[in-house]
Amino acid sequence: MTQSLYSSDFERDSCGFGLIAQMDNQASHAIVATAIASLARLTHRGAVAADGKSGDGCGLLVQMPRAFFHSVAAEMGIKLPEHFGVGQFFLPQDATLAQTIRDALDAEARDLGLSSVVWRQVPTDNSACGEEALSSLPAVWQVFVGLPEDQDVDTHERLLYRLRRRVEKRFVADPHFFAVTCSSQVIGYKGLVLPENLPVFYPDLRDARFSSALVTYHQRFSTNTWPEWRLCQPFRILAHNGELNTVQGNRLWAKAREAQLHSDLLPMAEVLPAVGGGSDSFSLDNMLELLVQGGMDFFKAIRLLVPPAWHNVPHMEPALRAFYEYHSMRMEAWDGPAGLVLNTGRIAACALDRNGLRPARYVITKDRIINIASEVGVFDYQHQDI
Repeated sequence: MTQSLYSSDFERDSCGFGLIAQMDNQASHAIVATAIASLARLTHRGAVAADGKSGDGCGLLVQMPRAFFHSVAAEMGIKLPEHFGVGQFFLPQDATLAQTIRDALDAEARDLGLSSVVWRQVPTDNSACGEEALSSLPAVWQVFVGLPEDQDVDTHERLLYRLRRRVEKRFVADPHFFAVTCSSQVIGYKGLVLPENLPVFYPDLRDARFSSALVTYHQRFSTNTWPEWRLCQPFRILAHNGELNTVQGNRLWAKAREAQLHSDLLPMAEVLPAVGGGSDSFSLDNMLELLVQGGMDFFKAIRLLVPPAWHNVPHMEPALRAFYEYHSMRMEAWDGPAGLVLNTGRIAACALDRNGLRPARYVITKDRIINIASEVGVFDYQHQDI
């Protein structure tokens, strides 16, 4: 068989991403609706299957809509504790297999001193899906997890991270299981649907009680991996636009450096390996999450992973140059043309690649709403309101 010169490794293109936030942390359904409308204007950034409905994948990462979930739980006859997290999972359609995973998570939660309050099958409308998406359609479930009252948010997030990693490692071989998010601060809604159909597939997103002050959104252009439900973005912290050309080396170095990874806040045997397979952005999200949950400052972690091109900047502050030089010996840069939007539920951030090859545009309006996106035209505003 003749081998052609073509290789999918050389495929390059650019997803669409965005972030919208009310800078005074005033949650509203309008922020969510605007994020959905902005996402719909990025449809051209991804491919569409021949069925006309299946896309490369899109999604939202939303600051936890706490009031909405309190209302939903009350409708189920459940009173949520003051401190709770929500795990959003793709589970097998087979009821027996799904129950096995739910039982395992409940047991792991008890072992960590957490309480699995109730499971909720997330309402979905399959009419939003095309044939390709339906062929791999997961069952979408949420679990409400009660958290200790005498601990801070960072400790809560770390416990939920450990819970998720325990379950992920138990079912790593199950292709129908994926943990979308497991957090007290954010929740992800994503799928292999077109952006305008995301709120059709997830009626939760159309509910007026579903409010947030911070949303990141993403339309995927699938290049180095096939479109999959689990690889839709945003991931647990970031959404990414472009390519990480160094990802193979980054993954190998992450594995090689595991013996050096240590944190007094995490049992490392429980959470390693840090970086799994999937897409380049999924691997970067894995690594960022490990550093943050291990106790590293969020902004420091970003600058370790995606530092600027500092070597030939003549007037850089000596202390800053020393910072980058020192950490370049401890962590290899995740390099390539890639813009990032990041969302922890408390912090909204945007970062460019080392050379600014994937720029982003932002607008701040007088009502203190900021919208950052991979292009202009996704956000309606009056120019006099900027």
